[in-house]
Amino acid sequence: MTGRRWPDPWKVGVLSALYFAQGLPFGFQSNALALYLTDLGLSMTQVSLARALALPWALKVLWAPLVDRYNLPRFGRRKSWIVPMQLLLAATCVVAAFFPLSRETLVPFLACVLLMNLFAATQDIAVDGLAVDLLEPSELGAGNAAQVVGYKVGMLTGGGLLVALAARAGWNALFLSMAGLCLLVMTLVLFVKEPASTVHASGAKLSWPELVTRLKELVRKPGVGWLLLAVGTYKMGETLADAMFGSWMVRVHHVPKEEVALWLGTWGIVASLAGSFLGGVLATRLRLKTAVSVTGALRLIPLIAQWAVVAGFALPTKDIIVPLTCAEHFFGGLLTTAMFSLMMASVDRRIGATHFTLLASVEVIGKAAPGLLSGLMADTLGFQAVFAASVGLSAAFLLVVPKIPGHIAAEPAPPTG
Repeated sequence: MTGRRWPDPWKVGVLSALYFAQGLPFGFQSNALALYLTDLGLSMTQVSLARALALPWALKVLWAPLVDRYNLPRFGRRKSWIVPMQLLLAATCVVAAFFPLSRETLVPFLACVLLMNLFAATQDIAVDGLAVDLLEPSELGAGNAAQVVGYKVGMLTGGGLLVALAARAGWNALFLSMAGLCLLVMTLVLFVKEPASTVHASGAKLSWPELVTRLKELVRKPGVGWLLLAVGTYKMGETLADAMFGSWMVRVHHVPKEEVALWLGTWGIVASLAGSFLGGVLATRLRLKTAVSVTGALRLIPLIAQWAVVAGFALPTKDIIVPLTCAEHFFGGLLTTAMFSLMMASVDRRIGATHFTLLASVEVIGKAAPGLLSGLMADTLGFQAVFAASVGLSAAFLLVVPKIPGHIAAEPAPPTG
């Protein structure tokens, strides 16, 4: 059996740039929006409910078959969707630039965020399909590292660097810069020629009944339930903690939101980038189930420490919060790349975009529930209970991974020696 290797540089560059563009608006929503809403005086329940704006990421599986099948062949199977979605994403960012966040402009601005998520999620279907088309089984670990790193650089930019820019240059600068970066990536994609072989690799000729039959076969495959349970639960505890950590600092300790955005949205994402890259290396050296188990256990350590800080064992000073945040995001990045590699290894390439989107939607739904409930838990049970639950959920996930059968992800053996 062949070992794993790094993909060609052009594959890494294209996929990283596309995931970077998708990470821009999501980085703002996940890392900065809660801080702005908290600063407006909204309750923690209201702040956490804003995470429902990411609903298109959970529902995208409903229209994934359309993206998988319909396209303009001469323009490119995946580019037929990627380029229009980039244009619409950039246009929505321009509109958002003229709605500085306040109680009066809250509804139209949040509508813009919802549209950003819709366009980015639809693009993600096509980009995931492109990744399945381009990456060989031996390239999955390294290829997914490039994708996750690109996405998190986008999150770092949209949720940290551009927020810092807005503090100095104004609200408009944040979203106009985001729009410009999206258009830059779109221009790069225009010059990419999709390999002709990808049209056949993902089974574009499957009829609708054949597609439905194949999806039913996948769901009924022995042991697939354990894979779906692992995918749906691996981020639950981490998301629960991340949803409230910044708001806890702003609400309880009155740390300025710009400083919290720097700590979490910049330092945290930088550490996550390093973890995501190393996660790709681990996925090339270890079997994927082993990599997921090891990285999941390591992530539990900073989550326990985070609970200890919230419980009052230490004050949330910069010297404590920054290293703790870096540790949590570093190990979370390790786990994300390992899990996405395992997910992609299980994909039926004949329906690549649809199958991977199904798994990705399960992942998003698994993260959405604790994110939406985090504010309600904080308001009713207190912040300490939120972070205790995050530890418990992350520990429970480690009991699920060993149950995934080896045949689910037909992966090549890692290199020896």
